[in-house]
Amino acid sequence: MVFSSLEFLFMYLPVVLLLYFAVPAKFLFARNVVLLAVSLVFYGWGEPLYVLLMIFTIVASYLGGLFVHKFKGTKKSQRALVITAIVDLGILGFFKYYDFFVNNLRLIPGMDWLQPLGLALPIGISFYTFQSLSYVVDVYREDAKVQNNVLSFGAYVTMFPQLIAGPIVRYKDVDDQLRNRDHNTAMFADGIRTFMAGLAKKVLLANPAGEMWNTMSAISVDSRTVVGSWLGLIFYAFQIYFDFSAYSDMAIGLGKMLGFTFLENFNYPYVSRSITEFWRRWHISLSTWFKEYVYIPLGGNRKGPARTYLNLLAVWFLTGFWHGANWNYILWGLYFFVLLVIEKRFLLKALEKAPKWVAHIYTLVFVLFGWLLFVFEDMSAGVVWLGNMFGVGTAQFVNQRDLYDLLRNIPLLLILGVASTALPKRIWRKLYDAKPVVRVLTMVGCLVLLIVCTAYLVDSSFNPFLYFRF
Repeated sequence: MVFSSLEFLFMYLPVVLLLYFAVPAKFLFARNVVLLAVSLVFYGWGEPLYVLLMIFTIVASYLGGLFVHKFKGTKKSQRALVITAIVDLGILGFFKYYDFFVNNLRLIPGMDWLQPLGLALPIGISFYTFQSLSYVVDVYREDAKVQNNVLSFGAYVTMFPQLIAGPIVRYKDVDDQLRNRDHNTAMFADGIRTFMAGLAKKVLLANPAGEMWNTMSAISVDSRTVVGSWLGLIFYAFQIYFDFSAYSDMAIGLGKMLGFTFLENFNYPYVSRSITEFWRRWHISLSTWFKEYVYIPLGGNRKGPARTYLNLLAVWFLTGFWHGANWNYILWGLYFFVLLVIEKRFLLKALEKAPKWVAHIYTLVFVLFGWLLFVFEDMSAGVVWLGNMFGVGTAQFVNQRDLYDLLRNIPLLLILGVASTALPKRIWRKLYDAKPVVRVLTMVGCLVLLIVCTAYLVDSSFNPFLYFRF
């Protein structure tokens, strides 16, 4: 079940809110139990068998946290942390990476006795594994209190708003909210606005961009042009941004409706003027997770330049591999590692002195090349596409079909470009704070957006969420 589906909007969500708020606010534990139950239903809607795997992860991490706390300050506490990490990461590794390693080992002569299992990847396992692990580490570091109630801990791990595709919520960020959170009308209304903004981004921006990418990527190599290759990749860049940021917005909005405050996951990354800045703005929760639980524990930048680069290499290798069990994702991570090291060594200073438009174009071009690595699991197809972008193996520079696609999509491209900046939100916020009538119009606008998005969903069968498969 996805947020931008009729089942979720008009069946699941109304029932969840009814059940949740039927419980008086003073019985917060009971609300946590309701949240756990409805979240398990949400997850089990698509993968009922893998609910058992999730429950096992919850119990293992919960027990790990209890032992880490019980023996704090001793080697037994460290041992409990390590064992829990091995269990959590072992489950993730088996389901997500077993076939990858087997298929690569089978390339070695004499290793063909190994057989891939072809197991379906449990949806959201990368996200809820990282969340479970963050709990045990936070308790070990004493950044969060131990959770003595397994049901409340289960509500944290399974929380349906961000269960499938993030943002990754560290336990210490919601520790207090699980024990004591405020439910008020203003927060609920803000949650509705945030959710509707995300739904509109998904249905009205990400989906049309994705349809254009699918159409243009289906064109045969013999018919592909330079303009078509660039245009198709630009549409993919818009699709993945609006698709993923829309899900994050909807998750944050749903969290507010339930009384939770999640940290922002995107901060207009396409306005960046360096790759370093881009990764401070893109998928912030993942970058923060790797920084706090991998980069800093390895030593961060405290042990000299060589060790710093080695730590960065580990982080970006893992970042790429986290996204998928394929070599293109590993290369994608290493690609950004190289760019970040180059910037760290000398390029950032040059970019600071350069005109803003130069730094901005540099960033967008190299981010586009990164998406080229990301989207093509068949790397040979990616190499061909890259060549097409520079006229290698293309039929011509541009043709009538591409001109038609470009001209008819100019309004969409302009909207996508402007919506990628903070300008619309800045204008709305200024008017909202200054003119009470805008607050009324905002409520009306949310209703109109719901009607428009519903009409689109009824009429269209194209409604994927890209990060579901990671």
